[in-house]
Amino acid sequence: CFSFNHQQGMCQVCEGLGLGQGVDRERVVVPHLSVREGAIRAWGPVQDPAFNRLLSVAGEALGFSLDTPYAALAPEARRALLYGAPEQQLTVENLGFRYAGVLPPLDEYASTSKRHRHLLGQVPCSACEGSRLKTDSRAVYLRDKSIVQVARMPIAESLSFFRDMHLHERERDIAGELLQEIRTRLGFLDRVGLGYIDLARRAATLSGGEAQRIRLASQIGSGLTGVLYLLDEPTIGLHPRDNARLLDALNSLKDLGNTIVLVEHDRDTLEGADHIVDLGPGAGSEGGNLVAAGMPSQLDNGRQSLTSAYLRGELHIPVPANRRKRRNGQLVVRGARQHNLKNIDVPIPLGRLVCVTGVSGSGKSSLVESVLFNALANELHKANRPVGEHDQIDGVEHIDKVIHIDQTPIGHSPRSTPATVMGVFDLMRQLYADLPDAKVAGFAAGRFSFNKPGGRCETCEGLGQRCIEMHFLPDVWVECDHCRGQRYTPEVLRVQFKGHSIADVLQMRVRDALVLCENIPRIRKRLQIMEDVGLGYMSLGQSSTTLSGGEAQRLKLAAELCRPDTGQTLYILDEPTTGLHLADIECLLAVLHRLVDAGNTMVVIEHNMDVIKTADHLIDLGPEGGDQGGTLVAAGAPEKVAQSRQSHTGRILADVLRRDKKARPA
Repeated sequence: CFSFNHQQGMCQVCEGLGLGQGVDRERVVVPHLSVREGAIRAWGPVQDPAFNRLLSVAGEALGFSLDTPYAALAPEARRALLYGAPEQQLTVENLGFRYAGVLPPLDEYASTSKRHRHLLGQVPCSACEGSRLKTDSRAVYLRDKSIVQVARMPIAESLSFFRDMHLHERERDIAGELLQEIRTRLGFLDRVGLGYIDLARRAATLSGGEAQRIRLASQIGSGLTGVLYLLDEPTIGLHPRDNARLLDALNSLKDLGNTIVLVEHDRDTLEGADHIVDLGPGAGSEGGNLVAAGMPSQLDNGRQSLTSAYLRGELHIPVPANRRKRRNGQLVVRGARQHNLKNIDVPIPLGRLVCVTGVSGSGKSSLVESVLFNALANELHKANRPVGEHDQIDGVEHIDKVIHIDQTPIGHSPRSTPATVMGVFDLMRQLYADLPDAKVAGFAAGRFSFNKPGGRCETCEGLGQRCIEMHFLPDVWVECDHCRGQRYTPEVLRVQFKGHSIADVLQMRVRDALVLCENIPRIRKRLQIMEDVGLGYMSLGQSSTTLSGGEAQRLKLAAELCRPDTGQTLYILDEPTTGLHLADIECLLAVLHRLVDAGNTMVVIEHNMDVIKTADHLIDLGPEGGDQGGTLVAAGAPEKVAQSRQSHTGRILADVLRRDKKARPA
C-alpha cells in the first residue's frame, strides 16, 4: 500500500509516476523580459490598447508591474501575475472584470489548442502533488510524519529522524528489526557523502558519481565476501572533507574479504591505497606500459612515473606568487534562492579566476548554472533557458559573451574529429589543393574532404571503417577492405606534402603534425594550442565520439583560444578536473590562466585543491549540503578563505597552503 510501483499504493491518476502533462511554467515565461515586452509566451508583446489597459489595472491592484523583467519581480508579484485573483472584482472604464491570471486559463485549454501545445510539459501530478501515492497511503502518519514527508527529507535528516525514534515495547516487537535495518542503510548512504540527497529524488537526476556511490552503499550493506569491485573515479563530485568517509566505506568492503580496484586520480585516495598500478608514461600511443607498481611509498622506483613524482612532491602545482588585482567592474547575483539557496547576494569580480566551492549539495550548480549562466545566456544571447529564482544580476554591461564549457561529447557522429573541431582540416585541405600535383589533376579543396563524394572512398563513405549490424548484439566496426582505413581514393592519396598524403596527416599525432607544418603559420598556431592544452598525443583523425570527458573539454577550450577574443567573455566550467591526472590539471590551469590573462573572467565549480589554491577569488557555499547549505560562508582570496573557521573548504585549504609554503624553495 506504500509502494508507487504497486497497484494498491500508486496514485490512480499518474499511475505512480508523480508526473502528468500540463502547462509547464518554465515554458510559459521568458524571465529576462517584462510582461509588456512579451514575458508571457501565450500573450506575446502586449500591443493591444484594450488588453494593455486591463493588465495595467490588474497589475496596479495586485502588485505586479508590466515594465519590470519577470525575473526581477517579487515572489508575491509573480504569484499574482500567474495565478490571478478571480475572486477580486476590478474595474476599468466603468466595466467590471476579474483577472484570472496566466496559468489557470492555459490549464483549461492548452491541451486542446494547437497554438499553445508547445507550452505543455511534464509537471507534478495535481492529484498526488508529485508524491506518486494515493490519498489513503499519504494519510498514514508515523511520529507526525507521512511516508511522503520522510521520503522528501535529505538522507541525513531522515537518518536523524529514525535514530531519535524510540519505540514502546509492543512497537519494538513489531518494527524493531525493521527500524534497525532502515538506520543501517541510511547510515551507509550518509557515510559515502550522500546525506544531502532526498530519498525521493529521481535516479535520472543523479550525477554519475552520486549514482555510483549509491550502488557502493548498497554493496556495503549486502555483506558479501570474496567479490571483486571495480569503481571508476568514485570521488567525482565529492568534497575533500568527504573523501575520508568514502575511504572508510571502501575499507569496510575490503575488511569483509573483498578486493577493490579503483580508477582514480584523487591524491588522498592514491595515498590511502594499499597498492598502486601506474600506467603510462604518457597518453594515447605514448602510454600502455606498466610504469610503476607497489605501495604508494614504494613508487619511487618508477623513474618514468609522473604519478610517483607528484606523490613524492618532486612535481607539484605551485601557488601563484601574486594573485590578479581586481579590475573595474563586477557581477552581483542578488537574491538567489533557487533550490536550497537562502536568498543570497554573491559578488563575482571580473577579470579573474573565480572558484565556487563547497561540500556536495551546498548550492554551487544552482547558483552558477541555474541562475548565473541561464540568466546571462538569455540576456546576452537571447536564449530560452529556465532561469533559477533570483532578483537580478548587476553588472551585465561589463561582459559581452557567456560560454559554458562542459565535458559532454563534442559530437555524436564519427565524422567529427579533433582536426574538424579545431578548423585544422579546412586549412589542410586547402594546403593539399594548392600543391602542384593537385592543380595538374584539377583537384579543389573539396576533393580532399572525406565527407563529400569525389575524393572519398565510396565503399565506406570516407569513414575508413564499415559497420556490421549484429542484430541482438552491439554493432561491430571493421576496417574498410577497399581503402584499408585510408578514407580516400588512390588518386587523392597520390597527392603528397613532404611525402605524406592527407590520410597520413589524419593518422598523425598532433605533435608530429606540428613538426610537419612548422612553416605554415595558420596551421601551426592551431596545432600549438592543442599541444599547449596537453593534447599533443591525440590523433588528428580520431573520432570525437571516442574522446573522454576531459579530452573533450580541453578540445573545446583549445577551440575557444583560436577564436578572436574581446577580453569581455565569462567562461563557466563545472568540475573541469574530472578524469584528469595531476599533470593534465597543470596543463588545464595553464589554459584557464591564459584566458583570464586576456581580460576574460573564469568561473569554475571545483573540489580539487590544486585548482582552488591557484584561483584569484573563492566563493564558498555551505556550510553543509541540502537544507543546511545555500549560504555564503566565505569569499575572497584563498588565503582569506583559509582563515574561516566555518568553511570546510577553508580548513582543508589552510593545510594545503601550509604544505605548499614548506615545499617552496627558499
